[in-house]
Amino acid sequence: MSNKLDIATITDKATIVLRKVSRYRLFIFIVFVVLVYGFLILRINTLTGTQPSSDAIASQSDPIKTAHVDKSVVKQLQSLQDNSVNVKTLFDQARSNPFQEQ
Repeated sequence: MSNKLDIATITDKATIVLRKVSRYRLFIFIVFVVLVYGFLILRINTLTGTQPSSDAIASQSDPIKTAHVDKSVVKQLQSLQDNSVNVKTLFDQARSNPFQEQ
């Protein structure tokens, strides 16, 4: 027996294996699809169960800035509300029905 690997012997062996496997090609395909779906479902389940780290939460919440209202502006609005009857009625109407168009 020769230890040499000829292209002819390799192709002969490959055709024999392919003939034997070709009978089961539908079964092999179905098993392959089931394995792929099983892997995807397992991966989705592991990814949905993980919680973000505190560093990830901190990096995402840093850009969020809360709005700050200057106290002098609040005092000025309150003084305008107290001084003007029309503005006071507008404020009262807006409080009672905020969705009313004016």
